[in-house]
Amino acid sequence: MDNRLKVLRAERKWSQNDLAIHLDISRQSVNAIETGKYDPSLPLAFKIARLFEMPIEEIFIDKID
Repeated sequence: MDNRLKVLRAERKWSQNDLAIHLDISRQSVNAIETGKYDPSLPLAFKIARLFEMPIEEIFIDKID
């Protein structure tokens, strides 16, 4: 799954640690999500969407292979 998390975070001038604090997760988890090594749980995806005030579909993009 692709995502726009890094771009959205950069637009707010937040570090990975800043975002991790907002989401109550580790900085390493933020990095793993941004690099596509980890897909967030559905509750975390909703939390991210609420934080950025966007629909989940505008943040996370399903790759069709």
